[in-house]
Amino acid sequence: MSSTKMIFTVSFLLFLSACSVFEPFVDRRRDAGQTDPQKIYTGRSKPNAPAICSNNLWTDQQKIQILADNECIKYNKGSHAVKTGQSHFTCKLLLPTHTYFKCER
Repeated sequence: MSSTKMIFTVSFLLFLSACSVFEPFVDRRRDAGQTDPQKIYTGRSKPNAPAICSNNLWTDQQKIQILADNECIKYNKGSHAVKTGQSHFTCKLLLPTHTYFKCER
């Protein structure tokens, strides 16, 4: 492999890792200009139904559950989250899995 190809490959991998998040996160996006509380959240996560983006290869399911439980407690929607489903390749490139929950008391 030539040094030019090697430099390009290493640069690309560094760029990819710098633009990506490796830790799971709650898919909560807000429309800053929206005043209607029913339409303020545009991400898949809602206060009573958290959605977590993660990668099943390196993320522990217990960590995902803790994130969802914390979201339910944070918005006073329940004491724990119950998993309702999962979809693949619907989140970020390196965190392709959405795990859906519903808050319960």
